[in-house]
Amino acid sequence: MTTSPSPIDKAADQLAVVDALYRFAAGIDLRDQDLLASALAVDAVSDFGPAAAKAGFEYPAITGRDAIVAALTASLAQLDTTHSISNPRVTIAGNTARMDALVEAQHVSRSDPAQHYLMKNRYDVELTRSHDAWVIQRTTVDNVWRAGNPGVLAGV
Repeated sequence: MTTSPSPIDKAADQLAVVDALYRFAAGIDLRDQDLLASALAVDAVSDFGPAAAKAGFEYPAITGRDAIVAALTASLAQLDTTHSISNPRVTIAGNTARMDALVEAQHVSRSDPAQHYLMKNRYDVELTRSHDAWVIQRTTVDNVWRAGNPGVLAGV
């Protein structure tokens, strides 16, 4: 006989799924590579391509937790960032989950704070349960709207 999770267990899982995206965003904003890595599966894929295209540049998908952490750390090294997550919608099926969320990402040049780029992005996130935590398997980021200087993302 199969039992379905209790409402409390379901809510706890949904919160734990959202926590993976919170860890991802906080890892970036706090420049905490361990926290960022804790949000990702070893073979994770981060695809910022759709959002980057709307900003006028290419950013290829990155594969692998270590590569994602290294790439984001390097590409955002000259920026101060804040990521605010809202409207997460979570669907769980066993040990996999899917989440759709809005993420507002502010990027400010450390050398010239007057230069900034604000993006409202839609994150499509696939996750897997790994031991006691949920981790991101794949993230695809598309842009809803943007304001400011997109050159900030390229260090311009």
